[in-house]
Amino acid sequence: MELLTIGAFAKASRLSPKALRLYDELGLLTPARVDPVTGYRLYAPEQLDQARLVAWLRRLGMPLARIRQVCALEGGPAAEEIRAFWARAEAETAARRDLAAFLVDHLSRKDPVMSPVTEPLGIRYAALSDPGLVRQSNQDTVYAGSRLLAVADGYGSGGAPASAAAVEALRSLEDGSIPAAGLLNALEDAVDRARQAVRGVSGVDPAPEDAGTTLTAMLWTGSQLALVHIGDSRVHLLRDGELFQITHDHTLVQSMVDEGRLRPEEAASHPQRSLLIRALGRGADSTPDMRLHDARRGDRYLLCSDGLSTVVPAEEIRRVLSEIAEPEQAVRELVALANGSGGPDNVSCVVADVLGCRP
Repeated sequence: MELLTIGAFAKASRLSPKALRLYDELGLLTPARVDPVTGYRLYAPEQLDQARLVAWLRRLGMPLARIRQVCALEGGPAAEEIRAFWARAEAETAARRDLAAFLVDHLSRKDPVMSPVTEPLGIRYAALSDPGLVRQSNQDTVYAGSRLLAVADGYGSGGAPASAAAVEALRSLEDGSIPAAGLLNALEDAVDRARQAVRGVSGVDPAPEDAGTTLTAMLWTGSQLALVHIGDSRVHLLRDGELFQITHDHTLVQSMVDEGRLRPEEAASHPQRSLLIRALGRGADSTPDMRLHDARRGDRYLLCSDGLSTVVPAEEIRRVLSEIAEPEQAVRELVALANGSGGPDNVSCVVADVLGCRP
């Protein structure tokens, strides 16, 4: 078998000799032979396929450690691993795109030449929480005020006080005037207080180490709102008759969907569908999603715990929000639908309508 020198192999594989030496050191692409006298690396022609695969995966931006995993797999499983990596990369790109759009909008509002003149808006709202038909206690906490809407879904032996502490930490935002430019900063500070409050609940004696909660909230000023979200409670927006979910679930199952390991239709019945990967609580990743959102007159927002979203189909939620005008009646109907589907969990809803304000 005629071996190729590292130079010839580099040219054929479109990898530099420096890269080939690195991949040898990492065990990614070991030469067929190393000359014992000169130390020159020699490669077999049949190694070209693997070398090209490594080069392509690097062009995808795949980390070397994950490339090693792919190269150790057969064709089908290797293809699945690449599909999962790329699905995750697309999800992360979408998140960066949203952040870039927010920054452009945020900085534009500081420029008097570029800042749009927006109509001041107000809201009418209603909130309702129910233990459901199976659980003996209600670990959800809801809050609705003229500037703050919040839903927290507690879990563990200290779930109820954890959710209550998280929402209470945000209620101070109702007082005082916060300029639009300071919305996210004010909300971020409040989330820090909520994080500490939940840890304080976890630290009581006897200590419920498993106490934690989700937290999803919206803070209003003028025509803008700041959204904070961690966990699997949700915010839906009904606009022009269409229903949009504007939060992303922080669950193991959703991460599997994002990575292409699970189809969306399989997620609803997955045995680990309620397993959180982000929450407020001891040992949990408590990094929230935060962003600004422009509201429009006529918008309707729904904040809900997963006791609603996991048992009531999205089309039924859209129907209720579209057909029932009064927020108080809408939240009652949504809770009734959840209980009519067995009420397996606590269910909490906040419905808020965006109204124009007279100058």
